[in-house]
Amino acid sequence: MVGWRSGWGPGSSSASGNWRACYAFLVPTLLEVKNLRTTFQTAAGVVRAVDGVSWDIEEGETVALVGESGCGKSVSALSVMRLVAEPAGRIEGGEILYRGRDLLRISEEEMRHVRGREIGMIFQEPMTSLNPVLTIGRQLTEGLQIHMNMKPVEAKARAAELLGMVGISDPERRLAQYPHHFSGGMRQRMMIAMALACNPSLILADEPTTALDVTIQAQILELMRELSRRLGVAMLIITHNLGVVARYADRVNVMYAGRIIERASAAELYANPRHPYTLGLLRSVPRLDEPRRARLDPIEGQPPDLTRLPPGCAFAPRCAWCAKRCTDEPPPLESLVAGHLSACWEDERVAARG
Repeated sequence: MVGWRSGWGPGSSSASGNWRACYAFLVPTLLEVKNLRTTFQTAAGVVRAVDGVSWDIEEGETVALVGESGCGKSVSALSVMRLVAEPAGRIEGGEILYRGRDLLRISEEEMRHVRGREIGMIFQEPMTSLNPVLTIGRQLTEGLQIHMNMKPVEAKARAAELLGMVGISDPERRLAQYPHHFSGGMRQRMMIAMALACNPSLILADEPTTALDVTIQAQILELMRELSRRLGVAMLIITHNLGVVARYADRVNVMYAGRIIERASAAELYANPRHPYTLGLLRSVPRLDEPRRARLDPIEGQPPDLTRLPPGCAFAPRCAWCAKRCTDEPPPLESLVAGHLSACWEDERVAARG
């Protein structure tokens, strides 16, 4: 499968009036998620955590999945890796096509070869993701020996190389230490090293900087971007931080109440948001290019109960543009312009907000 990507060709310039050339070329689709549905059985009812979600990632591309806590971002990534905890959690339907192969149809043994070897994952909290009773060296070499068939000496050398790659000094000595010997930022670097260990084509980064201070966040994100570009690895960044999206993502999927409600390139999304929720997220972020204001403009209200979703648009109770149709009928995710989709009945009013 392939997708189209376009841009400005050699010799292009900015709005100076010089000659610009447009080109388009085919880029293989690495991962394509189609109509994915994941639910959880709870005492309060069935939680539709991921409700008919579709998105894709091309070779070498960085895609962001953005939204508030509880909207289904992490469950989407766990569904791709088939790590949804059963029996409470269940992938009800859809397709997860990795290089054309549906990961929901292969055996558990085949899936174990995909995890780590072809798709790596950086989990949200490194302290709970790393095993506290195993050395860093053991945790790094295990995947190398299983997936790459390396001998212990070769795996140890590769593990030291990986630690050096992610900026950890004296890597040979560090291999004998345990997770509690390291700071939060260094543990996150180890998680990146583990995700990259077997040279995967895709990395799913689930809130990779949540527990870190701002300075360390920037270092980790720059490291991830540099390694992604140097190694040609595609990346899905799951975040609620739109500042991360602006700097690091090529395309953005905005998620709300288990569904994708807007999709566009990062530049298009920031320049022309068409869904009220996206606009609300942008307005709630401090900006240095605007006059200083006393308060931010937050989104009023609370996310809906995923066991009792309303019949219409899930965002309607919090939306300033809500009309009667919004409460009666869920809007489809439709194309507005090439590459820009939005699920909103009132998107024209939202676009004309200024």
